[in-house]
Amino acid sequence: MQGKSAPEAGAEEAVYVGIDVCKAWLDVYLHPTGQSFRVANSKEGIKALCCKLAGAKVVLVVMEATGKLHRLAHRMLSQAGYPVAAVNPARPRKLAEAMGQLAKTDKIDARLLALFGACLGPKVTPVPAQTLAELQELAQARQAAKDSETALKNRHTAAESRVLKRVLERQLKACARAIGELDAAIAALLERDPVLKHRYSILISIKGIGPVVAAMLAACLSELGLLPAGKIAALAGVAPFNDDSGGERGLRRIKGGRAHVRRALYMAAVSAARCNPDLKAFYDKLRANGKEAKLALTAVMRKLLVLANTLIRENRHWTEKHA
Repeated sequence: MQGKSAPEAGAEEAVYVGIDVCKAWLDVYLHPTGQSFRVANSKEGIKALCCKLAGAKVVLVVMEATGKLHRLAHRMLSQAGYPVAAVNPARPRKLAEAMGQLAKTDKIDARLLALFGACLGPKVTPVPAQTLAELQELAQARQAAKDSETALKNRHTAAESRVLKRVLERQLKACARAIGELDAAIAALLERDPVLKHRYSILISIKGIGPVVAAMLAACLSELGLLPAGKIAALAGVAPFNDDSGGERGLRRIKGGRAHVRRALYMAAVSAARCNPDLKAFYDKLRANGKEAKLALTAVMRKLLVLANTLIRENRHWTEKHA
C-alpha cells in the first residue's frame, strides 16, 4: 500500500486468544488472524490446542472464569508458557453491548474474549495452588449445601402434608451429613497446609469471624494482605462507587466483586455488630446518625475486611482492646 512499508520477512503478528469455556469443549478464536476452532475440554484437547498455538506469537490468552470448568485449561496453558487471564464473563459481555453485538454464541463469545484482551489487556491470572483450589471448591460447596438446607427448612415449615414433611426431614438429615463431611474436609485440608492454616488462624482471631467465614476468606480471597484497602474492598464487592452525573448527586452503591465472599462477610458483619466492641460502637454510631441498618452493616463489612487485610499484611492476630 502506498505510504506504508511492507512488513519485514519473518515478522510475527501479535495474537490474542479468546477461549469460551463449557463442560465438554473449548471454543477458541485468534485475533487478528480470525482463525477459530473447537477442542475438547480435556487434557488431550488442551494438548491439541497448545500444538495449534505453537506457531503463533501469543501475547495473551483470555478465558471465562467459570468456577471450575476453566481450571484445567488455565493450568495446562500456563504450564505451557502462555500468559492466561481468567475474566468475569460479564466484562466482555459489556464490550459486546458497546459494539452492538447482540447475538450470543460460543464462537462469538470466544471472539469477544480475544477482542477484550486486545482492547483492555487484563492482568494475567496466576494459577492457584492445588490445595488452595481444593479449599475454594470445598468452601463454595459448603455454602451451596447450607443454602439447600435453608431452602429445605423453609419448605418444611410451610408444608402441611405429612408425607412431604417426612421426605423433607430425610433430605434435611442428608444435607446436615453433607455439611458435616465438608466441614471435616476443610479442617483436614487446613491442617495439612501451614500457610493456609496460619492465614485462617489470623482471620478467626477477629471477633465476629467464625470458622466458616474464615475458611471462605482464606480460600476465595487469597489477595488479602497484598492489596490496598480500596482494592480489596472492590474485589469483595463492598466498595461504594459514585453515581453522579451533571448536577445530580446519587447514592454510593456497592457493585460487582465476588458474591460468595460478600455473602460470607455479611454474616460476619451481623455477628461483629453485636459482639466486636469496636465494630459494635461503629455500627451504633452510624445508626444513631440516621444510617439505615443495611447501609450500616455494609460499612461494617467493609471495615471488617480492611481489618483482616491489615492483620494478614502485618502477620499478626487480632487482640481486643481493654480500657
